[in-house]
Amino acid sequence: MQSPTTLTITSPGTVIEAAPLTREAFAPFGDVIENQRPDVHPSSASAHPCLPFDGISANQSSAIKYQHVSRNINLYDQAPSGQPGQPVMNMFVCAARARIPPPPQTDPAPTRPRPRPPPPTPLRAPPLLLPSTFPVSVLERHPYTTQTFIPLTPPHHTPATQQHHTYLVIVAPTLPAPGPDSTLPVPTRIPSPSTHYPRPLPGPGLPDLARLRAFVATRAQAVTYAAGTWHAPMVALGAAGTAVDFVVVQFANGVAGEDCQEVVLASSGAG
Repeated sequence: MQSPTTLTITSPGTVIEAAPLTREAFAPFGDVIENQRPDVHPSSASAHPCLPFDGISANQSSAIKYQHVSRNINLYDQAPSGQPGQPVMNMFVCAARARIPPPPQTDPAPTRPRPRPPPPTPLRAPPLLLPSTFPVSVLERHPYTTQTFIPLTPPHHTPATQQHHTYLVIVAPTLPAPGPDSTLPVPTRIPSPSTHYPRPLPGPGLPDLARLRAFVATRAQAVTYAAGTWHAPMVALGAAGTAVDFVVVQFANGVAGEDCQEVVLASSGAG
């Protein structure tokens, strides 16, 4: 795959606070894929006739099938190159680049005096901590395809490792008109109502940095970026030296400016 087409725009340098990832909040940008009814066991699915996504009993009543939890779309038939898009499945191993700050410390309740503790052990260097803020320097979009990130949960999960397997989702709406230097190709229509694609195409505009949003996703959530949604490259959260594995599903045709378009965010003081 060729390198993406890149533009440079000025960043306002604002700070935003990340919110928990929910289907409702993320709906303008894509889909959140998660089990919305973890309280329902497959053995009792028949007792719940109104499950989300037309959930039905499957596999000899040993599973619940939630149908069409996310809608993928391939719009490469509108790409200027005429090169068709093919379904691709890749794996990204993403090193942690930020961390979730710990909750504020509170003073413990007074207790009775305890015996004098033993002499302290020799001090060790504290573990390397990643920052709890993340500077957004690049946004990208895939104008002709949806893109789904599916985190892989480790087999031996414990609460102590949960934070290592979360990630940050950063998105921005599209401005209504293209920038003066933007000649990036984009699709202009959804091919047919039969695709059941649930949202309009965002158009050719650059990202609206004034309405940038950030969400914290858990290991139990996958996310689909809608076609043409401006988003930051994946940001894994966790301790230094950890990583999060993702399976990524999308369409691609190998043409740089059609598969991926980037904007580099320059600070307002940059010359």
